[in-house]
Amino acid sequence: MRRTVAVIAIVVVGSLALSACASGGDRLTVYSGRTENLIGPLLEDFSEESGIKIDVRYGQSDELALLIDEEGDRSPADVFISQSPGAIGFLSERDRLQPLDEEVLALVPEDSRSSDGTWVGLSARVRVLVYNTDLLSEADLPDSVLDLTADQYQGQVAVAPDNGSFQDFVSGMRAELGDEATAAWLEGLADNGAPVYANNTAIVEAVGRGEVPMGLVNHYYNYRALAEDDSAPSANHSFAGGDIGNLLIDTAVGILAASDRTEDANALVAFLLSPPAQDFFSQETFEYPLAAGGEPDDVLPSLVELDPFRIDLDQLGAELERTRELIDESGL
Repeated sequence: MRRTVAVIAIVVVGSLALSACASGGDRLTVYSGRTENLIGPLLEDFSEESGIKIDVRYGQSDELALLIDEEGDRSPADVFISQSPGAIGFLSERDRLQPLDEEVLALVPEDSRSSDGTWVGLSARVRVLVYNTDLLSEADLPDSVLDLTADQYQGQVAVAPDNGSFQDFVSGMRAELGDEATAAWLEGLADNGAPVYANNTAIVEAVGRGEVPMGLVNHYYNYRALAEDDSAPSANHSFAGGDIGNLLIDTAVGILAASDRTEDANALVAFLLSPPAQDFFSQETFEYPLAAGGEPDDVLPSLVELDPFRIDLDQLGAELERTRELIDESGL
């Protein structure tokens, strides 16, 4: 049976694991841009198996990254788990992360880790257009994400501008097309009255209700919705091969440069890349596992079949602040 836990919509601070045999007197502190239902069970499993107690703070990835940067060497965080490579890359750019152990880095392919070895990808998501199958057919949908600003899609394309994955997508568009074209696309969505939602889950739910006919999300949100209700009238649409709208985005994890619990922190990262944890990402959250030997759930199309758009993820961190500015300036 798949685990289903209500999505945490606000920043929460909670303690995980009650084992009395923790190594050392202090807890390992994790700042997580992934919501509790997507990472909490794994943190609990790690704590139970290792005896290392964990405190975890949940929030938006970009906001937590900015907080860590502001806290500097005083940050209580040991480990940062990011929904987006842009947020963790931002910290790497500011020398807020330390290199991971070589044996940990070796668990993932080179294109799923930073060039300086300060973070690794945990799971992969592909950007898609989710749509209501009662209202639209595949023939109604465009071949390119850039076409969504056309007049015919006025008020029809839901977005989540504050979401880290949307911001990574915009950063990827900037890297591929430049700031001028990206700003024009964002402004086109705003001028078209694109409905704005808090996150991907809210978009998929709104599409399923017929409140809005389509929205830009990560692929796995609709798979999770269909696992709970296979009669939901929603499906994912991928754009034509080579389109930036099919951007592949990793979740990521790194260890803070100021942490004095490097051994425990590396143990946690290694656990998140272990076969049981990678199976969780595949079977429970419908993401693509990144560690060697991981296999996607049978319901997922292969990445070869999807042919997602890939960019150098190291680029995204340097772009975070300007990306947020462009989104704000667009009027979304």
